[in-house]
Parts: sequence; structure tokens; C-alpha cells
Amino acid sequence: MKSFIPPKRLLMGPGPSDVHTRILNAMARQTIGHLDPAFIDMMDETKQMLKYAFITENELTMPISAPGSAGMEACFANLVEPGDKVIVCINGVFGTRMKENVTRVGGEAVIINDEWGKPVDFQKVEQALIYNPDAKIVAFVHAETSTGAISDAKSICKLAQQHSCLTIVDAVTSLAGSELRVDDWGIDAIYSGSQKCLSAMPGLSPVSFSDKAINKFTHRKTPVTSWFLDLNLVMGYWGKGAKRAYHHTAPVNTLYGLHESLVMLTEEGLENSWSRHKENHLLLKAGLSELGISYLVDESSRLPQLNSVYIPEGSDDAQVRSSLINDFNIEIGAGLGDLAGKIWRIGLMGHTSRKENVELCLKALKEVL
Repeated sequence: MKSFIPPKRLLMGPGPSDVHTRILNAMARQTIGHLDPAFIDMMDETKQMLKYAFITENELTMPISAPGSAGMEACFANLVEPGDKVIVCINGVFGTRMKENVTRVGGEAVIINDEWGKPVDFQKVEQALIYNPDAKIVAFVHAETSTGAISDAKSICKLAQQHSCLTIVDAVTSLAGSELRVDDWGIDAIYSGSQKCLSAMPGLSPVSFSDKAINKFTHRKTPVTSWFLDLNLVMGYWGKGAKRAYHHTAPVNTLYGLHESLVMLTEEGLENSWSRHKENHLLLKAGLSELGISYLVDESSRLPQLNSVYIPEGSDDAQVRSSLINDFNIEIGAGLGDLAGKIWRIGLMGHTSRKENVELCLKALKEVL
């Protein structure tokens, strides 16, 4: 056996995105203890910068020591008790995972289905809330990674508030790539991933919880079903000040990487990051149009950082993607579920979202097609 040396790829799929050398170098620094005073100072800085990224003053804003799926599970395991009715909006793969979380912790899922590639229908949510006045939570995906559709989180959260419901929002693909304002929009629980528009390595899930959400899980009638994700315990480690209660051994070097990615985000500026993702999307869109490639999602609800496009007639899905990775070292994503074999998902997230990468992808696609 020999050391593993990965091939050099340009990651233009649905995630992970390219990781900047600064972040890789940060992860290679000296490992210290997860209760070391210097590490605790870095934890506090990470929390502060995540507040900036989420645009929130929520004190409980931190990274879960596991991927975005664990951030999702942390939200549902802590906020949903047996018998709680949760309105779950499904317009792609990740909405179905929300439903799965609700039922596994004993909640009752009220399903709102929308066509894949379409945003969550506000009117359907409103009707569901009227027909289910006992609902406790509304859960939806802000940026559906399986389709490239973005939903109107601001309006849905305002509606949920009017019906005295908490909200759980999936922002795995939207954080740092599209406008997202946790406090202004009234989001109660939100989770994301380190490997998308933050352009860090996979393995961490930034989350944030409002005071109302904290009140819900600190006054549960039943214990949280997951010990590791029980926020009543995790708060003791990610809380204020230097005195921390041991909960688990944090992924020290991985957190160095997230910290560095957030430093880079603050240097660029959050709104500048949103603009960069949009500008490169428009560049890609123009080039794809010249190749006769059209989008799955209507322009009004299209994610700039996740471009779902129809596979041109006569093209072999697997063969094209294989040629891109073998001949050009470019990875793009396949369709999921009913969209498998029908679309490609081209990611422009984080460090990947650069003009030279868009041009290289278009050149390679033209040659392969």
C-alpha cells in the first residue's frame, strides 16, 4: 500500500466545490487539543463569522461536527417531539429527507408536493396551515440541490410566523451563494454544509437557532432521540466564554479549514460573494445557450450556483460526464431520482465560481458534445 495521491480535478458538480489552497494549508497546521484556550478562541471567532454569513444575532450559531445531513437531523431531532405535526415541503430529493427525519422521530408529516424543478408553492403552504391549525413547524429547502430551484424563504417564514409555527430551513447550497437573511426573514432553525459555497472541505454543518427554537428544545417533554446531536448537551461545548463542558472531540483541523474559509468570506464581503456567484452563472448561461443547452428551472427561481440543464438530445449522459472527467479533469453532476439521465447539474460554488472555470467548462463541453 502507498500514500493516496488524489487526481487534480475541477469540481463543477453539486458539491463538494474546489477548496482554496489557503484552506488546505490551514488544515495542515499543528493539531492542538479541542479544549485548548487557543482553540476555544478560534471557536468563538468561527461562531462570530458564521453569524455574519447567516446574518443573524442568534447566540446558538455554530458548526455541527458532521456533514450537512447531521445538521438536518440536529434540527429535527431537537425540535420535533412524538406527535408533533410538521408541514414538509417537497420539491426535490432533500425535501424527502426532511420528511424521513420527521417520521423517524415520531412526528406527523403533512406533505406538500411540488414538481421537481419548481419552487415551493406559497399558496399550498398557506392552505396546509389553514387545514392544519395544530401544526407546530414548517420545513422546506431554500435551495434544492437536486434541481437547482430556490424558494421564497422570506415569504414562507413570514406565513409560518402568522400561524405560530417554527421554521426549519435547508440552506446547504444557498449559504454564502444566494441572499439569505436569518433574522430579517424570521428563520428559527437553519442548517448548511461546509463544502458548498463556503468552499471548505466536507464534514461540517453550520447551524443557527432562534430563541424560540431554543425554548422549544429546552422545554421538551421527551429526551432528544440522538445523544450526539442533543443541543442541550452540545451547547455546553459551543457556549460562551472559556469554560466549556466536554461533549465530544471536535474535528480540530477541519475546523481550522472552516475558520479560514470564513475569514476569506469576510475579506470578500458576503454580498460580493452573492454577486460573484450570480455573474458567473450569467456567463455560464450565455455559453450554454450557444451550445443549445436549456435549463430545467425557470429563470425567476433559478439558483446561480447550481445549474440544472437538460441533456442535449442524442447525447449519452454517462459518456459525456466520463469524457469530461477523464479527458479534462472536470466533474459535473448527474440528475437524481426522476431526473436521472435527463439533466446535468453544473456547480458554480465557492472557489469553483470563477470566470476561468466557466470558460474551461464551456470549452470542454463543446468539444465533448
